[in-house]
Amino acid sequence: MMPTLFVATIVSIVVNAFIAVADYAKAGFVLKNSAEVLVPASVLPYLATLKLVGAVGLVVGVTAVPWLGVAAGVGLVLFFIGAVAAHVRARVFYNIAFPGIYMLLAVASTAYTVQLAVQA
Repeated sequence: MMPTLFVATIVSIVVNAFIAVADYAKAGFVLKNSAEVLVPASVLPYLATLKLVGAVGLVVGVTAVPWLGVAAGVGLVLFFIGAVAAHVRARVFYNIAFPGIYMLLAVASTAYTVQLAVQA
């Protein structure tokens, strides 16, 4: 199970870093999605920062301080619960799988870093 959770954690780091960069760049698909779920474009840099901090926290958690990874994972889980809720509130379901998958990756990352922290 640990190798699977490790891979999920690496994927979570990569996708969160990627989407954070897309948020900072205000990519077309990001602007379209945020408008559909009624999130103002002006908050995108703040949301991007949260995702990027989560990704960096996971890196630090996997490499040096496991409990920091746990905190980052929990933060990302909460973030993506909010993202799924925004989709539900706006009744935008055709692409709800994206925040849902990111949330599942964050759950797996949290589980992995908890295991690392317990072993440390």
